[in-house]
Amino acid sequence: MISQNLETAPALIIIPARMASTRLPGKPLADICGLPMIVQVWKRAMEANIGPVVVAAAEAEIAEVITRAGGQAILTDPDHPSGSDRVYEAWQKVDPQAKARAIVNIQGDLPVLEPETIKATLAALGDTMDISTAAAHAARDEEDNPNVVKAIVAWGPGGAFGRALYFTRARAPSGDGPLFHHIGLYAYRPEALRRFISLAPSQLELRERLEQLRALEAGMSIGVARVDSVPLGVDTPADLARARALLDPSKGPDNFP
Repeated sequence: MISQNLETAPALIIIPARMASTRLPGKPLADICGLPMIVQVWKRAMEANIGPVVVAAAEAEIAEVITRAGGQAILTDPDHPSGSDRVYEAWQKVDPQAKARAIVNIQGDLPVLEPETIKATLAALGDTMDISTAAAHAARDEEDNPNVVKAIVAWGPGGAFGRALYFTRARAPSGDGPLFHHIGLYAYRPEALRRFISLAPSQLELRERLEQLRALEAGMSIGVARVDSVPLGVDTPADLARARALLDPSKGPDNFP
């Protein structure tokens, strides 16, 4: 069924997920308003309506909750070094004939990700980019925070889309003007994902601890969509509490960011 849908769908969405989280053990199964977090992320991906959605699960517990929710999950090697490797394995399994026009990688800890951000990231792939991602204005207190990755972008006319020049944990670029908070959401052309996975980690990637620098060092192009806000990533118990508050149906639709 997925293979048939991929002939006409704009993209295949794959959500990598694993239980091994040091700061929030069992994170994918953490309850958010009556649903496991990974199911909430799956629902946001489905709401984007750009193609089939598959969860690439490292453990059977994750696959089981997605299946019970009516979704599709693929078990993958639990020892993958990165989410990109997990996405690649899942793609190979669900799309062996490589019919997908694009593969979108959504992190499994973004339960309040807006569907419009997913669509914008795919749009940034355009006709010429190998990979695409998203960025939003960095808040003042994020500018010097090394945990906030900054995207240095050559923005095109109108400023809605641009081309990534670099990514860094440092404050950059210097001088007057906004800084941009990189959002860890990616769309790949199939051939670009295949090439990316075949590359060894690069020097700048290892130095900055940013996987996307591997692609830039190899001469691959990364398009960037400018979006309105940074989605909450759930890494700690405090983040989990905030996600529960944001998705609490008793507080109405205006509570969603």
